[in-house]
Amino acid sequence: MTVSAPGPSAPGPSAPGLRERKKQRTRDALVRVALELFTTQGYERTTVDEIVEAVEVSQRTFFRYFASKEEVAFAVQRMVEEKFVRALTARPPGEGPFDAMRNAVLAAWDGVGDAIDEVVPVDLYLRTFFMIESTPALLAVHLRRSSELEETIARVVARREGLDVDADPRPRIAVAAFSGVMRVTGQMWGKGPDRTLEGIRALTEWYLDHLGPALSLHWREPLPRR
Repeated sequence: MTVSAPGPSAPGPSAPGLRERKKQRTRDALVRVALELFTTQGYERTTVDEIVEAVEVSQRTFFRYFASKEEVAFAVQRMVEEKFVRALTARPPGEGPFDAMRNAVLAAWDGVGDAIDEVVPVDLYLRTFFMIESTPALLAVHLRRSSELEETIARVVARREGLDVDADPRPRIAVAAFSGVMRVTGQMWGKGPDRTLEGIRALTEWYLDHLGPALSLHWREPLPRR
């Protein structure tokens, strides 16, 4: 039997993984640079040309990952939102709707710091939050996206409870109340002294824990101060 000399090795299963990691690194670099430019010189003043020049890629590469400058502005926020929806979907079926949403958002905050830090520094993510809030064009998009996220959450809650979301109003009502608390939390966190992930996590828990009493009890006695 003739033994042939080994030829060039065929790409193994690790090759696609390497390509995917390279693509992820490029995407992350575009996000980091874009958010740094947005937060330092302003969203409106930043161009796609500036972003791709800083990363040393082409416009074609940018648009392979993002449909627009607006999409890259919300890239990390989208990741955080998706983490929450996954956490909510995974909550034990015995939890009621509010407990499931509360526990899911706290679980998401517990692990989100490491997830964010893999893409951008956490400080940059926090600065992006305030940049979005202070940029009218992005704030309008943020409100639209929030409405879409509420609908997604309402459908997750309805599935957990075995309900038809279009026939039973309770999932959308519950999610509207929950989302209102989250919006107030974000606003108060932005005005407070502790602008850290730990700070917003603690404030989120405190506000959510007072949702039930706010809806069902008299308010004649002041709450103890945090």
